[in-house]
Amino acid sequence: MLIAQRIINDAIKQGLGPGDLLSAEKSMLETYGTGRGTLREALRLLEVQGVISLKPGPKGGPVLQTPDASHLSSTVILLMQLKEAPFRSIVEVRSAMEPMISRLAAERISNESLDELGATIQLMSDDLDDQDTFLEANKRFHDIIAWSSGNPLFGYLVESLLGIMDGTVIGIDYPPIRRKAILKAHGEIFKALTSRDPKQSEERMREHIQEYVTYAERKFPNVLGQVIRWGSIK
Repeated sequence: MLIAQRIINDAIKQGLGPGDLLSAEKSMLETYGTGRGTLREALRLLEVQGVISLKPGPKGGPVLQTPDASHLSSTVILLMQLKEAPFRSIVEVRSAMEPMISRLAAERISNESLDELGATIQLMSDDLDDQDTFLEANKRFHDIIAWSSGNPLFGYLVESLLGIMDGTVIGIDYPPIRRKAILKAHGEIFKALTSRDPKQSEERMREHIQEYVTYAERKFPNVLGQVIRWGSIK
């Protein structure tokens, strides 16, 4: 762990970024004064975390990557299972967090991100009868807003929870009438964000999440008490 931390700290000091090749094994052994086995375990740890990939071949070696949120997601779900925290815990976090994120996004979102957001709404409209495609576009919608908050932690937190926030992994279903309601809500949020109106963006998102909570409580009351199992999210 200490060697892994030193490798990343040194890479940052050197100004390296995603796609850059780290030092060769021989050089690292000399720099960190450690054995080959320890160094390889450190690199393996970084690989598992998605921080590096190992490029094969004579000119290969460890290459820096941009980790996605899947590692955080796995850890969060594992911790929740160990604490026997029900799905309702995710719902509560979402209710508290996403309206605030939407407020920040209204002040900071770029025109490019607004275009992407509009594209997700168009995709949802075009594929209203295809629940899988619709829900993927729904996740992308919330992901774009989270990252547009300008706070990377919000981005990673929401992205890490996207695979479980809609509840489909534990049985929540979205019939056409519910999908139409989601599409309408997304349109209202998009309009508020396009107007760069923080208050309206926050309120429209809060209403959207509350409609989701009401729907889940009415139609799937038992599901809210279920514990999501580690490994259930791919």
